[in-house]
Amino acid sequence: MIVVLMGYMGSGKSTIGKELATLLKYNFLDLDDYISEKENATISDIFKDKGEIYFRKKETEYLKEIINSYNDIVLALGGGTPCYGNNLKILNDDKKVVTIYLKLSIPLLATRLYAERDNRPLISHLSSEEELLEFIGKHIFERTQYYNQAQHIITTDNQSKKDILETILLELI
Repeated sequence: MIVVLMGYMGSGKSTIGKELATLLKYNFLDLDDYISEKENATISDIFKDKGEIYFRKKETEYLKEIINSYNDIVLALGGGTPCYGNNLKILNDDKKVVTIYLKLSIPLLATRLYAERDNRPLISHLSSEEELLEFIGKHIFERTQYYNQAQHIITTDNQSKKDILETILLELI
């Protein structure tokens, strides 16, 4: 089985994914880290040097590679991965893949992301929490139709990591 976590940046995909992988005795993969390793460049540098179209093509290529090459993993997608090309179809058409959307409210996403915006190229230019709220709101509006196609949707607002993990494990049974 491949457990795929999707959601907006800051929703906890990597944090929850690593702990979930440990509980399941699976390996953990972060798609962005995988792409960076394969391309020998940071995601920011790939965007800057080769552009978003190149990145999105590589993202789909490496997503297929992971789905076809691995079993028993927890995979954290980039926030935009399900929204581009046929990535969602690739995931939902494969019987060994279980998709989970970690849904977090816009105000909580903004609170999490504001402190770490310097490490997030997509939002590093935003100087106020109000700008960040507006930016996230617009993105969530555009992406919700894709995220909502996950097999399981877990609202994580005010949930502890333990509660989120228990909910996921119950969904996987």
